[in-house]
Amino acid sequence: MAQKVEEHPLAAACEALLAHGLDGTGETPRILEALRILVNEVSKIERAEYLGAQPYERNAARRDHANGFKPRTVRARVGEVTFDVPQVRGGGFYPSALERGSRTQQALNLALAEMYVQGVSTRRVIDVPQRLLGPEIAISSTQVSRIAATLDEGLAVWRERPLGAAPRTRCSTPRYERVREGGRIVDCAVLVAVGIDAGRKRRVLGVSVALSEAEVHWRDFPDRLVKRGLHGVRLIVADDHAGLKAARRAVLPSVPWQRCQFHLQHNAQAHMPRLEQRAPVARQLRAIVNAPDRAEAQRLLAATVAQWRAEMPKLADWAEANVPEGFAVFELPPAHRTRLRTTNGLERINRELKRRTRVATLFPNPASCLRLVSALLTEFDEEWMTGKIYLPMNP
Repeated sequence: MAQKVEEHPLAAACEALLAHGLDGTGETPRILEALRILVNEVSKIERAEYLGAQPYERNAARRDHANGFKPRTVRARVGEVTFDVPQVRGGGFYPSALERGSRTQQALNLALAEMYVQGVSTRRVIDVPQRLLGPEIAISSTQVSRIAATLDEGLAVWRERPLGAAPRTRCSTPRYERVREGGRIVDCAVLVAVGIDAGRKRRVLGVSVALSEAEVHWRDFPDRLVKRGLHGVRLIVADDHAGLKAARRAVLPSVPWQRCQFHLQHNAQAHMPRLEQRAPVARQLRAIVNAPDRAEAQRLLAATVAQWRAEMPKLADWAEANVPEGFAVFELPPAHRTRLRTTNGLERINRELKRRTRVATLFPNPASCLRLVSALLTEFDEEWMTGKIYLPMNP
């Protein structure tokens, strides 16, 4: 009786490649079958090396035992292939050939998430991988959103990281993004706080996305900063916002408040009876806030209010009550006043947020808005942390 010789699987794979090349035809392309056989056999060999024993070999030095196979479908350039992934009883083993594919997929996912964060439209996020990797790479807008959601864990850790001393703190007025909530399109308030730490560098302290500007949300924001360890605050720079003022009094009542001098001058325009009065009034207000000290600023304010009293009584009353709120900065060294008398540093952040978020137009939920805003703010925080000192040494 003739002995039956079994053909090795690798020989079948080589035969398929030699006969049909990479352009296999038929119901199942030969190239996919050859790829499946090659990866399966290489994975078996790798498992044997990991175990320290061949199949069915009795070896006291082996580190574990084989435990069958588990199917895994992988999308490759030539199509989808289902491999038999070797298993071991104790776990801890995975074929390096398939692991490399996993790392490639992870790299692609991270690239897609970064494109999304950088403000690339979803349509272009889908288009770029197809141009690079071929039209068979099918990516939907839902997949892009799901891939971007993989950033959430790291961003949550960054948002909840412990804080230290931040003697100077700026809080921005809210900017609004449109989100879907409960089947409706609503405005969502984005709140940002930036501090200058003990090393005189700027840091992003926190961000919050809220569906309401009610005082309870404003109060919760600084309260969470304090719970994360924020301390040593000696000055808060912010605009005249009712919710923020109430929250500041509740959470940090003893900290002086510096009203943004730029917005202060802008607010004065609402109390002028004629348009042509804006330029001279702006010059007079700038002279007041640019005074060398608080005493001189108060003297100039009193003289200016007396001048306005007859011609612009509403402006005079407003200035007398509001302009002194921009004088807290006079308690700082002269070298620090220019950088800390306005919230202009936060305006750059708001402009960048607007540039990125306007691509999205409408967020599907508040969580997606918080994800994108947090990712952008981490970029600012890293740039500032490794950049130059923001405040000079005290003279």
